[in-house]
Amino acid sequence: MSVLLETHDLQAGYGRKQVVFDLNMKVNTGEIVAIFGHNGSGKSTSMRSILGVLPVLGGTATYDGQDTTNNSSGTNVRGGMALIPSERFVFQDLSVTDNLLLGGANDPDEARRKARQQLVYELFPILKEREEQLAGTMSGGQQRMVSLGIALMSNPKLLILDEPSLGLAPSVVEQIFGVVRDLVASEGLSVILLEQNVGQALKIADRGYVMRSGRIIIEETIEQMKARDSFWDFF
Repeated sequence: MSVLLETHDLQAGYGRKQVVFDLNMKVNTGEIVAIFGHNGSGKSTSMRSILGVLPVLGGTATYDGQDTTNNSSGTNVRGGMALIPSERFVFQDLSVTDNLLLGGANDPDEARRKARQQLVYELFPILKEREEQLAGTMSGGQQRMVSLGIALMSNPKLLILDEPSLGLAPSVVEQIFGVVRDLVASEGLSVILLEQNVGQALKIADRGYVMRSGRIIIEETIEQMKARDSFWDFF
């Protein structure tokens, strides 16, 4: 199994405020890696620095064999990274179709864009039924489906999901996580799953990290995590 993403002593933050300290992690091709931690633990900040939304304050990030430490977010997205944030993850005043088309805007091949759009509709038939509906008028679960569709339109190699279960019914979470697991199996997609919902994440992840106060404090296989009597020490 080849390594797709790896960080060495990565440091990140906002201006002079450092939030992430010496982050060492890796994601293999075709693997789902869960990162657990409470709000403020540094999960989102880490991913935004890897994507290039925030500057890296120290250390390195390597993606697909290339040093991407100082890449812009646009360069990294074109290289195959995609991030679905925990909030404001759809264009609310645009239709489902227009949201998806924006997701594929970097691909000049119209046939490929249409094929990806068809894939999204196959994964989430409700979006096909409501393709002209404004995304902002849809339920929370349907908006999550739209956000995943936006990311898939860019044909990513690495998909970063920030708290995808937030505010959703368990049945909807299971449906979305099931689609993610199927995509990993069928397309070799690699996934980083930032979650506080430990139980749901353990059902689909292959490995897990736990962050606290900007540092990784635990790295285990999912089998090791499932064997724990309690998850309170994660937080």
